[in-house]
This record gives sequence, structure tokens and C-alpha cells, in this order.
Amino acid sequence: MVEEKISLAACNGMSATGLISRVAVADLIDEDEKLISICITATSTDKPAFVKLIKKYPILGVNGCNNNCVGHILKTKGVDIVGDVDVLSELNDAQCHPKNVARLDEVGEEAVDIIKSKIYEKIRNLD
Repeated sequence: MVEEKISLAACNGMSATGLISRVAVADLIDEDEKLISICITATSTDKPAFVKLIKKYPILGVNGCNNNCVGHILKTKGVDIVGDVDVLSELNDAQCHPKNVARLDEVGEEAVDIIKSKIYEKIRNLD
């Protein structure tokens, strides 16, 4: 794992994979003190604290789909992400298909575990 903190910026989209993105990131920041989260919505509205934070640590985007909204929003702020996880593609590869946009069921919990492991894999590859 890298020595400095890593920021995770999750999708805020209203889709099942957006929910999986947010829950996976929330779990990881609770489990690992070297991880922090970036609110991409507050970032997009130029909230001063977030504008400062996005320049402080490397950011890994956790996109609900392959539209890469997180990366595009951060690019408009002059920040490049160090990598990203495409949740929809990863879950399709794992043949895991959550459907609920607001609640986690058994499939959603399985999806969160898959994405948490993919996020950690990306972080390990940053070294």
C-alpha cells in the first residue's frame, strides 16, 4: 500500500452501480485510515474545502459505469485521477448484477465485496 493517503471519489449516480460505488467507498474509508473520500457533488459545485482537498492526495475514481463522470468532473477542476474502477464492467465480469438503486440486498452486498477488492487491487498497483 502507498505511504500517503489516497482519496476515493465515488459515483453519485442514481443507479444500482452508483449505490455499490458509494457503499464500497464508505466501507473502505471506515476500514482503512489511509483512505479518505471525496464528495464528487460538492467538488463539482466548487465547495472550497473540497477544491483544496482534491489537490492534496492522489485520487482513485470509483465510477458506476464506463462514462467516467468522476474523472471528467475532476478534470474540469484541473485534477487528474491516478486510476479508476469501472463498477459496471467489473460486476459484469463477475456476473454479479445488482438491481436496486437505493437498498442493498444479498446481491448488492456481494457486489460491494467484489468492488472493495477491485479498489484495493488498484491501490496496490499504484505502488
